[in-house]
Amino acid sequence: MEKVSDMMRLHSLQPRPGSRHRVKRLGCGESSGHGKTSGKGHKGQKARSGGSIRLGFEGGQMPLIRRLPKRGFNNAAFQKHYAIVNVGDLNAFEAGMVVNEHFLRKSNLVRGHFAGIKILGDGELKHGLKVEADMVSAAAREKIEKAGGTITLREQGALKSGAIKTTGEAQASAEPASPGNGKKKTSKKAPTKSKLRAKKKTAQKS
Repeated sequence: MEKVSDMMRLHSLQPRPGSRHRVKRLGCGESSGHGKTSGKGHKGQKARSGGSIRLGFEGGQMPLIRRLPKRGFNNAAFQKHYAIVNVGDLNAFEAGMVVNEHFLRKSNLVRGHFAGIKILGDGELKHGLKVEADMVSAAAREKIEKAGGTITLREQGALKSGAIKTTGEAQASAEPASPGNGKKKTSKKAPTKSKLRAKKKTAQKS
């Protein structure tokens, strides 16, 4: 049988050693080491309440990150952002409904600009839906089909294909249209000024 002195009681509970630290008390006189300016020095931006300097700020001059030349390839300019919709979020729609980008925006499940919609498998789908998206995970596809629904992936290049012309069509449109009367253009050039002057001199001599 355990002794009463060895048992854990409420008054004997203590925090784990090292988990709590002594609070720095400010403004308690010069002898405390944190009096007067309370460790913030004299005046200046850092001494003000709420005054802070953002990372990379150099007092208004051109910062180093902008002074250095930028070279090399960066994939950040080419990455695509997809709007994420989980399977559990699709329970907001009625059974048998066609769920596409229009209805997802209308229900505020997706917002802003994005390259496409991606369906992920978090949650459970309670009824069948006809989902239209650009990307879908394997778990999300399995849950949608298990609930009696279907998933249709949109073609990325279908909308842009009509705007692209073939090389043959572009060359045909660049060629000028031939005249309708079928007459050939004459290659006669206008007489130069030197020839006109020579004709005038011969006429005056005669």
